[in-house]
Amino acid sequence: MLSDVTTPQDLDDRFREALAGLAAAPRRRDPAERVHDGAPLTGAQLLDLFDAQVTSRQLDLAGRWLRSFGEGFYTIGSAGHEGNAAVAAALRPGDPALLHYRSGAFYCLRAAQAAGEVAFPGPEGETDAPTPGAQATPAEAEPARPEAAPTPSDAEEPPPETEVGAGAGAETGVEAAVGAAGGPAAGRDGAAGREDAYAGAARDVLRGMVASAREPIAGGRHKVFGRADLAIVPTTSTIASHLPRAVGAGLALERLRRRDPAGRRAGADPLGDVGQPPRSPWPPDAIVVCSFGDASVNHASATAAFNTAGWYDHTGLRIPVLFVCEDNGLGISVRSPKGWVEATLRSKPGIRYFSADGTDPVQAYEAAVEAAGWVRRHRRPAVLHLSTVRLMGHAGADAEAAYRSSGEIAADLDRDPLLATARLLVAAGVATADELLARYDERGWQVRRIAEEVLGEPKLASAAEVVAETAPRRPARVARAVADAATRAGGPGAAARADVFGGRLPEAAGPLTLAQSINAALADGMLDHPGMVVFGEDVAARGGVYGVTKGLRDRYGAARVFDTLLDETSILGLGLGAGLAGLLPVPEIQYLAYLHNAEDQLRGEAATMRFFSSGAFRNPMVVRVPGLAYQEGFGGHFHNDNSLAVLRDVPGLVIAVPARPDDAAAMVRTCLASAAVDGSVCVLVEPIALYHTRDLYTEGDGEWLADYAGPGAWAAGHAPVGRARVYGVGSAEDVTIVTFGNGVPMSLRAAATLADEGIGSRVVDLRWIAPLPVADIVREASVTGRVLVVDETRRSGGVGEGVLAALVDGGYVGAARRVASVDSFVPLGPAAREVLVTEDAITQGARTLLAR
Repeated sequence: MLSDVTTPQDLDDRFREALAGLAAAPRRRDPAERVHDGAPLTGAQLLDLFDAQVTSRQLDLAGRWLRSFGEGFYTIGSAGHEGNAAVAAALRPGDPALLHYRSGAFYCLRAAQAAGEVAFPGPEGETDAPTPGAQATPAEAEPARPEAAPTPSDAEEPPPETEVGAGAGAETGVEAAVGAAGGPAAGRDGAAGREDAYAGAARDVLRGMVASAREPIAGGRHKVFGRADLAIVPTTSTIASHLPRAVGAGLALERLRRRDPAGRRAGADPLGDVGQPPRSPWPPDAIVVCSFGDASVNHASATAAFNTAGWYDHTGLRIPVLFVCEDNGLGISVRSPKGWVEATLRSKPGIRYFSADGTDPVQAYEAAVEAAGWVRRHRRPAVLHLSTVRLMGHAGADAEAAYRSSGEIAADLDRDPLLATARLLVAAGVATADELLARYDERGWQVRRIAEEVLGEPKLASAAEVVAETAPRRPARVARAVADAATRAGGPGAAARADVFGGRLPEAAGPLTLAQSINAALADGMLDHPGMVVFGEDVAARGGVYGVTKGLRDRYGAARVFDTLLDETSILGLGLGAGLAGLLPVPEIQYLAYLHNAEDQLRGEAATMRFFSSGAFRNPMVVRVPGLAYQEGFGGHFHNDNSLAVLRDVPGLVIAVPARPDDAAAMVRTCLASAAVDGSVCVLVEPIALYHTRDLYTEGDGEWLADYAGPGAWAAGHAPVGRARVYGVGSAEDVTIVTFGNGVPMSLRAAATLADEGIGSRVVDLRWIAPLPVADIVREASVTGRVLVVDETRRSGGVGEGVLAALVDGGYVGAARRVASVDSFVPLGPAAREVLVTEDAITQGARTLLAR
């Protein structure tokens, strides 16, 4: 008698009992034949699905076994969701996939497909065959929109030099598919002395479960589904947070497909011989697939992704992304209201809806082929809604009986997808119950053996090993990249550069403001990086609310500089996907306060990509964020946000705050080079109040303007990540003022006042908030033995806390004092002066420090 709670033993016993009760078919069927009339699957293909499902099921059982004696660290399994193997079979191995954490069968089938060991299409050049018996849908019968028509360059574009995950062939031989004595094909295991692709996939997953440092994607940092050679991008367990990235990858993939073969915009040649055209790691006609659970349809990230995909489709732009919702009716213990998920998914404008019973392998495969084929042909978004079941609860510690009845559990057991596939194989005469049981047991023993082997593998054993791939820094290579860009801009690209700037080069324009310098540096960056794209709210037609991106669209076209919808999650998601697809995205978040709407896209998705993939995947990106306070007569807290705390604690993130025009241009170049060379995620926080500032000490002095450096001076003026800039005022021997952003001009004015009193100051502009220029801070503080930290962010959680900690950790033993803004939001009007740092506070703070 089985218990009311589905334990691993229950599930195994149930499968064996049900299999034993299956009657053999009247005749054996050739595996090359369809399993029944009108079916889209042959017997050999159904056996391949069964093998993938069995491997996934045995992995779930092994995961619970490992956990039972404290050697397994992850028990969220795929039992009940094994129908997603049919989705993998309907795709090509080069289609990038961002997978839900119940995607074990998908992962196993993709591994076998890429290895050419299954009877499903492998080579990327093959086209989707029509589903037997399927009828054209009304949407398919409609003529394609003019924007969707392939251009001549689309048809002539050569395939990428490397197609990740391309399979070795479509046919593997039906005799090999069935195998001897109903087991895995001869020559894959034992006899040939090597593992087949399913065993290799099982080893990958088991290594993740035991946190082995030899796990191929995350290196023991987390249990994720991912492998670069399988085009499977690892995702975090954050619910639905990977969907905006999938949309961005789809948009970028399609834009790359539509570029001419040289990667240039049509109608002009602004690049000349400068730079290399961007290339996607995936085939030109690839589609992006992302899977998620039913509860995730309610998440803000999912809503943003669906809305963005539909919004772009409505405008005529193409996003070839297939959303796959695996609906088991539960979010841990919370039920999805009956009919809610379908109603929600059907109602998404611009997204084609497909559905199927995910526990029926034939129906699931047929729907997946139809959905994937539709997305591939039309280059438009669709959602495949698969009804599934969840077996063995949410995870190992889940007591289902607390929220599910025994009848509900039994009903799900009756819909076990592994059992459904077995029933069909036996009924069709492709295999007998005994043969399938032998296949199941052989794979089970193999998975258990592999589990025992990986137990002894080394774990990550030091902090250095854990963080090694979080954000590697190669400053020499970044500096060389800046120098190389200067050589190109001043040499072979000089004519193109002159053309882009209309013959009026910025270095000949006279002193520029901060905004003008950033604009010129972005224009130079786009010339040197053909894959660089600038986007965000109002950045194209208007040129940004502060004019910082003015003229860029006219110079580089709407494909590279474009406006987005009003949603910060989607803006960053587009950037994440674009970087993954081979572009260099530079998104803008219109105000720092708006970043909080989407901060998880930076924390949970951007900063973790290298961490979860051991550097196999990266998402280079430079996020521009106008921010900080001191906008006289404008704003309130949404336009004067003075908090950087949410950014400072994200591991690996580069945070740049340029204060001077000449620094700004150099730091833009550094961020672009760091993103391109190291795959860095950089956030450039641009002080709004300094955008158009011209004067420093007195009105009309022009002291806060600076000439734009020509290419010949870029290398010498390089601003390395994590290096400060130091100003000497007076004797520069009495006090060191450490500051950044708006604090720089205020501190310089305060230093001038102190100089009149005979006090010499060293003003240190941090420039980089992360990583902090610790060596520069400690060195400059030690010169005077008195440090005043001027922090325009808040006293609690502000940058000043990090500076003081760095001084203590660095062995500084002198006096220190802090001047910071009040723990308050920035109010409207003159009241802002009551909570923000002032010049008087700086001078008084220095005097108090010197009086000690």
